[in-house]
Amino acid sequence: GSKRRALRLPLAAGKGERNMSDNWVVQNLENALATWNEKLAEIWHLITQSPEQFKGGTIWNVVLLIHDTMQAIGLALLVLFFVVGVVKTCGSFAEIKRPEAAAKLFIRFALAKAAVTYGLELMMALFTIVQGVISSIMSAAGMGAAQETAEIVSAIESCGFWESIPLWAVALIGGLFITILSFVMVLTVYGRFFRLYIYTAIAPIPLSTFAGEPSQQIGRSFLKSYAAVCLEGAIIVLACIIFSLFASSPPAVDPNAAAVTQVWTYVGELIFNLLVLVGTVKMADRVVREMMGL
Repeated sequence: GSKRRALRLPLAAGKGERNMSDNWVVQNLENALATWNEKLAEIWHLITQSPEQFKGGTIWNVVLLIHDTMQAIGLALLVLFFVVGVVKTCGSFAEIKRPEAAAKLFIRFALAKAAVTYGLELMMALFTIVQGVISSIMSAAGMGAAQETAEIVSAIESCGFWESIPLWAVALIGGLFITILSFVMVLTVYGRFFRLYIYTAIAPIPLSTFAGEPSQQIGRSFLKSYAAVCLEGAIIVLACIIFSLFASSPPAVDPNAAAVTQVWTYVGELIFNLLVLVGTVKMADRVVREMMGL
């Protein structure tokens, strides 16, 4: 499908698509970059999934059961919020007798009842619209992969045993950082899915607040927050695409410098770029909330 075609991630440092060096330092860097590129590809794939497809739909089925249970509670709260709203907004019983006031109250109750009953369909329609935006961004721009340069590899392989000892430390620390950052980024994307599930499960309760004028602000805030969680996917995709532009041009390294200096410069700049990407992905919710004024 179009979603599959949008996944244009050449895992240049991925497993099975590169010639593995015999040097341990090079292998360590290659493995770390392979892990990063695999996690980036996993994010690219996860973002295109809907809650129904995620993990085979098992979690979604449980969420739907909880939603149905919450719907019964939401309908009961609907009446409560409606009565409280009528008491607070109408000064006397004579006011309610006026046709325009009665019609207004009836329409509010009917709309709130529809929001609780068809809230799931409304939320999934909003999610589908945002997924369309994400797919458009993905099809407009592909994503590259991080990989080590030939100059770095040749500089490392030309070192003797004693010269390569500091390189081991640099490669080990750099590889560990890159691996940790890749898992942190994937956890952020998984966290977005869990929030989508939580919002869907409890939706009938905050949506029932639309029945009363004093409490309707709760329902509005809920819908805005849900829209923000959906839009986080677009921010994450944009961050990954921008990062791929950094990754497509490897860090500049002085070929005349010592091998340790070259590796340290390369790893340091790469980790900095990865930190910027991870920071942007983790702040996706904050970015969306600032855009929407939440």
